[in-house]
Amino acid sequence: MKKLVDNEIISCSAGIDVSKYDDSFLNKSLQKRITETHCDSAEAYRNLLEQSKEEALKLIDSLNINYSEFFRNTLTYSVLERIILPSIILKKKNTNCKEIRIWTAACAGGQEPYSLAMLLEELKNGESQRFDYRIFASDHTESQVNKARRGEYTEDALSGLNLKRIKQWFTRHGEIYSVKPELKKNIDFSVFDLFNEQFSAPPASIFGDFDLVVCANLLFYYNPGYRKKIVKKTGDCLARGGYLITGETERDILMKHGFSEVFSQSAIFQNI
Repeated sequence: MKKLVDNEIISCSAGIDVSKYDDSFLNKSLQKRITETHCDSAEAYRNLLEQSKEEALKLIDSLNINYSEFFRNTLTYSVLERIILPSIILKKKNTNCKEIRIWTAACAGGQEPYSLAMLLEELKNGESQRFDYRIFASDHTESQVNKARRGEYTEDALSGLNLKRIKQWFTRHGEIYSVKPELKKNIDFSVFDLFNEQFSAPPASIFGDFDLVVCANLLFYYNPGYRKKIVKKTGDCLARGGYLITGETERDILMKHGFSEVFSQSAIFQNI
């Protein structure tokens, strides 16, 4: 695929390495900025990028993938609720390690870790024997992690939740719905770069060994080499028999890296 603007020029102007991104995603982002800046060609936009720090910052922002939803993939969360999480709970009852450990590797606005916490709290209420859990939620920018930690959403952002969950887990303040403290208490938010070569998982998790790692709707933004790095890092952090969750459109990527889908179309995998 022909690149609209050379990677070296973008990296120099924006101050970040863009070679890690998938060419299709990068071109779409560039085309959007070309249109919004009313440039009549890729060359004109390249000149603007070299001259305007403000535009370089806008381009960087457009490359940050921050979109998320509560219970985004209905089938995935249904399988988690009915099969995967109950099986993990049962397994923990028969081991010395009672804590369920989960890592959401690109938590964006926080919808993903809060959705998982809701499921676990609801399962806990239905269990005769208590269990503990800890969710480590990370993203690569401090601003995004702070947003997730605040847990404040508009009514539109709660469209994936039923009324019962909204009433149970949120407090309304005017037009804003805030996540209640009791849902936050077992979630640890932190800044972590998936391409960090020093740590294999967020330092707060100490040793990884996760029963479940969620890395959904992220892989297809990167080129094959960087996808491989993400899959290896998240896969290596799994406890024995642990599960790796990706997005619906990323299932083929996991299969190419030796993972087997637990239930068809669920996007829930184990390493075989």
